Amino acid sequence: MDAPGPSDRPPQVRSGPVLEVGPLPGRPGIRASGEISVTTRRSWENALTEMSRRHAEVSYVELSGVRFVDVAGVTALAVTAMNLPGGRVVVEQPPPQLPRVLDLFWPSLNRIEVAPR
Repeated sequence: MDAPGPSDRPPQVRSGPVLEVGPLPGRPGIRASGEISVTTRRSWENALTEMSRRHAEVSYVELSGVRFVDVAGVTALAVTAMNLPGGRVVVEQPPPQLPRVLDLFWPSLNRIEVAPR
């Protein structure tokens, strides 16, 4: 019997949460998809740090592909917005828990504008 070739093997499946973050085409900011949780937090925080370095008046965070964000992920976003030298962050199409957590812990944070799904 022949050994299985590359096409005979089952595909590799990633286990655990995955987060993909990249630049937002045509506007200053980032686009994320996947899950923002303890497993992916470092990638999320690195992306927010990079976004803040490039921040001008408005930075956009497009989250239509994010299924879940934990409280620490929302905290990282809020802290990033609070530490900007000026302007604001517009969060587009976030998962439902993000605006709830912002309203609960930072009800008067006016540096973040949330555009709902």
